[in-house]
Amino acid sequence: MVVVIMGVSGSGKSTLGELLAHELGGRFFEADNYHPADNINKMMAGVPLEDEDRAPWLKKLADNITKWSRQEGVVILACSALKRAYRVRLRGKNGAQVCFIYLHGERELIQQRLAKRKSHFMPASLLDSQFSTLEEPADALYISALLPQKEQLRKLLLFLKKCDSPPDSSV
Repeated sequence: MVVVIMGVSGSGKSTLGELLAHELGGRFFEADNYHPADNINKMMAGVPLEDEDRAPWLKKLADNITKWSRQEGVVILACSALKRAYRVRLRGKNGAQVCFIYLHGERELIQQRLAKRKSHFMPASLLDSQFSTLEEPADALYISALLPQKEQLRKLLLFLKKCDSPPDSSV
C-alpha cells in the first residue's frame, strides 16, 4: 500500500509522513526530492509551477508509486497532489493501492508555518498560488493541520485499517 499525504506546502505532510513511517516500520519519501532542478529554481524565484512544469515530476512519482506498491509493507509519500488530475495520475493504471490523506488548514496557520521554515525552496509568497490550485479531494481522509501530531497519527492509523481494498479510480 502507498499512502499519499497531500496538501499545500507547510501543512505538515512530511512531519506526519515520517511519524507514520516510524510507527508502521514503513518507508517515507518526500515528493519534493523528485522535482527537476528547473522546477526548484522556478519556485525559489517565486514563480508558481504550471501543469506543464509538474508533468515530468508527476510521471516520475507515478512510476515510483507503481514500483513501491509491488513491495512489501507500507510506503508513505508526502506530496502536494493539489489537483484531482494529479491524484488520478499518481494513482496510475496498474491497480496500485493508494490511499490519500488530506492535511488541511486555514491560510493564516499555513502562512505562519512557512514563515518559520528556513530550509525549504518554496517561499511563502507562493502559498496563495497553491491554495488557488487546490482541488479538495472527494475520497481522502481529511485531517486538520491544527490537531496535535499524535491525534493526526491516531486518526490516520484508524483510517488505514479501513483502507484495505483498492479505491475507486476517481478522486
